[in-house]
Amino acid sequence: MDATTVIAIVAGVLVLWVGLIAALWLFRPRDVGLRDLVSVVPDVLRLIRSLLADRATPVGVRVALAVLLLWLLSPIDLIPEFVPVLGPIDDVVVAVLVLRYVARRVGLRELRRRWQGSDAAFDLLAGVLGVPADRLPRD
Repeated sequence: MDATTVIAIVAGVLVLWVGLIAALWLFRPRDVGLRDLVSVVPDVLRLIRSLLADRATPVGVRVALAVLLLWLLSPIDLIPEFVPVLGPIDDVVVAVLVLRYVARRVGLRELRRRWQGSDAAFDLLAGVLGVPADRLPRD
């Protein structure tokens, strides 16, 4: 392998990395503070555990949630965590994208049924997912 090929491969990887960072920035949750997002994490983890444990949950949803957990637990990130502001964005965006997929597959009513947190926290999650939670009846 000559130097030109190595340079082309490295340049291609860098372009791909920059493209992924740009996509993550575009799909980041807006109008929601980091403190608000962090406050719903325990409830979201309970929701994920509930969906993973239920054999009635579609296999594709369970696989997506397992990949999400592996992504979040992995020490390797697209943007290192020590980079201010941008560090946690890749984890948040991947979580939002997976949870949007889950919401489309199982439905917001099912997510609401399994939700163990507060109504306000679920409304925040639904808002981040881009789903109008205010149309759902409260339990």
